[in-house]
Amino acid sequence: MLTLFYAPGACSMASHIVLEESGEKYEPKRMDLSKGEQKTPDYMKIHPLGRVPALKLDDGSPLSENTAILPFLGKRFGLWPADPVKEARALSVIGFFASSVHPAHGHIGRPERYTEDKSAHPGIQVMGKKTFHDYLKQIDRMYAGREWLSDKYSVLDPYALVFYAWALKRELPVSELKSYTALKDRMLERPAVQRVVADEGVKL
Repeated sequence: MLTLFYAPGACSMASHIVLEESGEKYEPKRMDLSKGEQKTPDYMKIHPLGRVPALKLDDGSPLSENTAILPFLGKRFGLWPADPVKEARALSVIGFFASSVHPAHGHIGRPERYTEDKSAHPGIQVMGKKTFHDYLKQIDRMYAGREWLSDKYSVLDPYALVFYAWALKRELPVSELKSYTALKDRMLERPAVQRVVADEGVKL
């Protein structure tokens, strides 16, 4: 049985949704980041960076990073494209989300990761917010004229939903992004998404 280590409202929400969608029994392990549960010696053996998500596989071995976890889950549950070209495009989207969109948001909430000079933190946050918003506009364009980022619903769409939730938390005018907002509305019609949003206390 799979075990998911997640934190409410974190990027682990994507994997949480996928596992709920699967209908397969799994063990959810809720982490309280404010209490430092992700930095305990036991958890650091699972994820050496002390972050979420982390996934314990059926054999008990750990897997970390959305770039690995989401394709793994997608292939297991039929939420990943089989065609090689479409798979490459899906990997491209996950790479963009993980290496560009997520770090831009990190500049808003974690400026201390980028400089020890506290006087520079406001500038880093302002630029992070602008860059993050620009990326959200790009995601909006990616959804224009289509329901899902792949040919059908896949692990890409829960990942995209994470950033929409973060944008609302940062009070960005994300509702102006019509295609992205339509995606959010479609996602909220799905029972698995409803369960996860309720469990994690995410406002959408």
